[in-house]
Amino acid sequence: MCSSRPRGLDTDAILPSGDELDRLLDVACQVALVCGRLIVEDRPARVEFTTKSTEVDVVTVMDRRSEELAHAALRRLRPDDGIVGEEGLDHRGTGPISWLVDPIDGTVNYLYDHGHYAVSVAAVVGDPRVDGGFWPVAGAVLNPAVGDLYRARRGGGAELVRGDVTRLLRATPATGLGLSLVGTGFGYDPGTRGRQGEAVARLLPQVRDIRRLGAGSLDLCSVAAGRLDAYYESGLHPWDHAAAWVVVEEAGLTIRGEAGGPPTRTMTMAGRPEILDAIAAIIV
Repeated sequence: MCSSRPRGLDTDAILPSGDELDRLLDVACQVALVCGRLIVEDRPARVEFTTKSTEVDVVTVMDRRSEELAHAALRRLRPDDGIVGEEGLDHRGTGPISWLVDPIDGTVNYLYDHGHYAVSVAAVVGDPRVDGGFWPVAGAVLNPAVGDLYRARRGGGAELVRGDVTRLLRATPATGLGLSLVGTGFGYDPGTRGRQGEAVARLLPQVRDIRRLGAGSLDLCSVAAGRLDAYYESGLHPWDHAAAWVVVEEAGLTIRGEAGGPPTRTMTMAGRPEILDAIAAIIV
């Protein structure tokens, strides 16, 4: 495993103790599960939405309700911690831990009632408001539509929980690019999408196949679970990848950004290092 720790951040010095990491993971799971129940059980027949950066970049009423619920739960369970949510709820804490929350990752899937969306909750050290300036130490990614809960904390391994069954994640992805099932995603800006489409066109003839599933946190966890051999995407935000970052590395794989640094909005990749090197050479 290659750990892509942010440069200039002494993660060994600020890594919480094992007991504290267990508590952080428990909180992440609690919050993900309660938000997951909300967005499934209270999902209206017709989901109301507004748009953000472009007319295809949507945010639903349920995104905001889920984030408000997560924020309230974290303020109650961890009052000294900071919180950064995708939809704008922000609380600066007084302690070393902050939380990154994506209340619904894969909002377009949720809008169309496709079952590939998630709640992502991560505890991080460092500054989560600085791209590449933080390091996640515990995280949970829940797909409430099917009941899959991916969870991990530093030094504790990664697990997939479905009902009463818990599976340790130790993925063994393909060793060659030509046999790799590769996931990716696309941004909302038309120009960005055009460039991403050109990159996929170059990559497709050289891999087993491409999947575009529409929820970055779940796609990264799919690499950890062996459902994808590799994944890459530009434009992911910290709340999209923070929890899955821990899951991927604790499953024994690499997650990184450009030039081997931490994942950032410019690029997030997960899989075997040699496969990621091959993909990077093609898509740039």
